[in-house]
Amino acid sequence: MKTTIYKNHYIQSCIESPGSIFKNSKTQEREVLIRNHSYAHYRKGEIIFKEGERPPGLISLAVGKVKIFKEGVGGREQILRLVKPASLLGFRALFAGNAYSASAIAIEDSTICIVEKGAFFGLVKESPELSIKIIKMLSVELGFSNNRTVSLTQKHIRGRLAESLLVLKETYGLEKDGKTIRAYLSREDIANLSNMTTSNAIRTLSTFASEKVISIDGRKIRILDPRRLDRISTMG
Repeated sequence: MKTTIYKNHYIQSCIESPGSIFKNSKTQEREVLIRNHSYAHYRKGEIIFKEGERPPGLISLAVGKVKIFKEGVGGREQILRLVKPASLLGFRALFAGNAYSASAIAIEDSTICIVEKGAFFGLVKESPELSIKIIKMLSVELGFSNNRTVSLTQKHIRGRLAESLLVLKETYGLEKDGKTIRAYLSREDIANLSNMTTSNAIRTLSTFASEKVISIDGRKIRILDPRRLDRISTMG
């Protein structure tokens, strides 16, 4: 079997990392991606793309963490999705042929790969396996979005915040201690992820800490009682 020679470790991460839709793709497909990509670095807090801009191609996160958010009334953000390495950003707009309906910002230093639009769609046309992976990915994202919409509109504050902590854990995982969430968001970001004010997020986090459900050390959050946190999320 021919060995793929990568131009850089960024495109290698976007193709080979677990969870990538390009994982286990054919050698010639990987070579198309390698020939037709560019990459860009972003510092923490830098905007990757803005609502209303047109997609330059297929964007995959190689390194870092990114939030997808929409600006609401009064400039308040609502975080729609958190992105981890090997996941795609802004893909709905690319597939629909539309401008971005939300913005993306790096929540830590990040690097993205951009696959040229024509090359990517050429792969989709030639590969039924890739098309099926994309359909599955879109279906999973739609299901997640539908469930979050219900949760954020029907759950009480405690349930919304508990669910957001679980989303953070499921997206980014835990540190080696098996308790600390591997994502250090500001209180404002946690609030925007949970559809609540920052003051409510701070109070609810403090309540969870006093109940020994979590512990807090600056931006580090440790889950001490995962069963109870899950129960709070489920009960709403």
